[in-house]
Amino acid sequence: MTLTEDIQALVRGVRAGQFLSVGIVGALFDTLVLTLVVEGTGIAPFWAKFVSAEAAIVLMFVVNDRWTFSGEAGGGLVPTGKRFARSNVVRAGGVAVALSVLYVLNGQFGVWYALANVIGIGVGFVVNYVAESLFTWRVHVE
Repeated sequence: MTLTEDIQALVRGVRAGQFLSVGIVGALFDTLVLTLVVEGTGIAPFWAKFVSAEAAIVLMFVVNDRWTFSGEAGGGLVPTGKRFARSNVVRAGGVAVALSVLYVLNGQFGVWYALANVIGIGVGFVVNYVAESLFTWRVHVE
């Protein structure tokens, strides 16, 4: 595929909308888990974010694998496991962005941790979409 075809594969309206929808559900779930961990255990938001992020990654992977990228997803336990492992590695970039934003907004500026988390997730969305499309489900590969 050419670069233009790669870009077109990434910005298809339906797929991008599905990914965004899954991301919104994931962001809400992440923030819910973050709040439950912080309020229930007293763990600092920065550290609780690791738990909430992984919980959301698992949820979003399952939904994206079965819905958003179902045409690119191969069946079977081994291919699914490989995609899940790639998804976790790829999403580490988005989590790093979200953690950085959470740390700066909450730790440095006193923004409420749940709001800082949602902002961080939003900032990391583009990183996640492009990386997941290209490396996890390989939409650009024929």
